[in-house]
Amino acid sequence: MNRFLICALVALTTSTAFADVGVSISLGQPGFYGQIDIGDYPPPRLIYTEPVIVEQVVVVQQPIYLHVRQDHIQHWDRHCQEYGACNQRVYFVDDGWYDTVYVPTYGQKHGKKDHHKDSKHKSKDHH
Repeated sequence: MNRFLICALVALTTSTAFADVGVSISLGQPGFYGQIDIGDYPPPRLIYTEPVIVEQVVVVQQPIYLHVRQDHIQHWDRHCQEYGACNQRVYFVDDGWYDTVYVPTYGQKHGKKDHHKDSKHKSKDHH
């Protein structure tokens, strides 16, 4: 039994270590998931027309815009905490708008290379 537990722990820690290896993706690049600042960008295409909220808000705040993986949108109540947005009204921004409008405009405003042309859309967690 002890041998089994040791093997299971080694397998678990090894698989976790390999799961964390990846490419770092930041705001303004394809594959980034998290809050984006709409500011003076063109109006985004939204997944839902009304903001979504999981927890009741005590103080009413402006809704935030999030670029979130599709499976996170479908189960928002399970994933909102990862984005620090369970008590926020959230607009989910469409992937296509993020990639074709936000990313190139963000790059122009911040003097960054257009990553959209150089890479395929990466399915990567936020941050």
